[in-house]
Amino acid sequence: MNLIGTLSACQICLRKNLETILPLGHQALTSSYLNKTELQNPELTYPLNFCRCPNCGLVQLDYIAEPSAAFPLNYSYRTGMTNMLIRNFRSLADLIIRDYNVKPGDLVIDIGSNDGTLLQGFKAKGMRVVGVEPTNMAEIANKNGIPTIQEFFSQKVARRIIAKQKKAKVIAMTNTFAHVNKLFELVEGIKDLLTEDGIFVSESQYLLETVKKSQFDCIYHDHLRFYSLKPLIKLFSSFGMSIIDAESIPAAGGSLRVYAQKGRKSMSQQAKKLLTQEKAAGLYDAKELKKFAQKAHAAKNELLKLLLECKKNGKKIVGIGSPARSNTLLSFCKIDKHLLNYTCEKKGSPKIGLFTPGTHIPVVDEAILFKEQPEYALMLSWHIGEELMALMRKLGYKGKFIMPLPKPRIIS
Repeated sequence: MNLIGTLSACQICLRKNLETILPLGHQALTSSYLNKTELQNPELTYPLNFCRCPNCGLVQLDYIAEPSAAFPLNYSYRTGMTNMLIRNFRSLADLIIRDYNVKPGDLVIDIGSNDGTLLQGFKAKGMRVVGVEPTNMAEIANKNGIPTIQEFFSQKVARRIIAKQKKAKVIAMTNTFAHVNKLFELVEGIKDLLTEDGIFVSESQYLLETVKKSQFDCIYHDHLRFYSLKPLIKLFSSFGMSIIDAESIPAAGGSLRVYAQKGRKSMSQQAKKLLTQEKAAGLYDAKELKKFAQKAHAAKNELLKLLLECKKNGKKIVGIGSPARSNTLLSFCKIDKHLLNYTCEKKGSPKIGLFTPGTHIPVVDEAILFKEQPEYALMLSWHIGEELMALMRKLGYKGKFIMPLPKPRIIS
């Protein structure tokens, strides 16, 4: 099966009848921020289509970009810059230690560990920790005392860890389990690396919440798959593993946290309830998913109309935040620097001084927002909008907010 470029089959069941639900056009990779020199050069874009497999129910992209392009060495996303994620990871570490009998000295591995934020919580409780991270975020983690292997995870990496550290009691993948193109090799490596009573826990954008909240902006090339429970049960079962528990959590606008172990084991009532909710919501029904696509187009038209009306009245509009997901929103809605003067990031963000992929909007330090006081601020990190609006007010922004999704609206 081709694992880069156009897909010929479903990423889990290998059937060849993928159905396109929402085509989002050709878009630049969401992590490929540009400097001033790069703005003068041609920019590479890739097909971005939200598709479903009628056989197993997996919702997925039908095009996979080269991993080294999607996750370059200078990858600009840093976990430790987002307070919501720091809180989530601290609570996750505490929960796993409490519920799965993790003891000091046990090995905990985070695949796609970024700057090591999750592993800090385990290290503080006395566990041995190892991160696996292909980008230069590994350097930050190592400097902060989190031993990190700077490579893409593979079965070879798993064997090296086993030889040096033995097997892991806990393996985590938070917001990365849907990102790896070689899915079967990934699961096989995880299975090899786990102790017999070990636990694998993943967090991924939850399809149920994506559909319910019209979050079409979370569709981008990093996210190869949009998980729900039914296809995941099939995936783990094919490798002799079982989902023992699952829960919906609020992180990143709504995520699915899944716990899996080796062997044939029963699934919790909580997970069974989620499975029932998925079916009731129509996640495995093409007609219901098409409604999601219709809402995406309606939101696009309404947002453009609102922004153009503000501009027609001579008002200045800027953005707040530049998360990966915002680049899908900007590109799909054709919002560029003529509509949005700039977008702001927290001091210290590696994106400051660069330009958004595809739409070329300048990314600036948020201090400029408080100095210039533009009339409108488009909340590009709208999935944590309530928290951010309160913070912006506290820091001194006096203008109005524009919330782009699920229904575009102005908030005074």
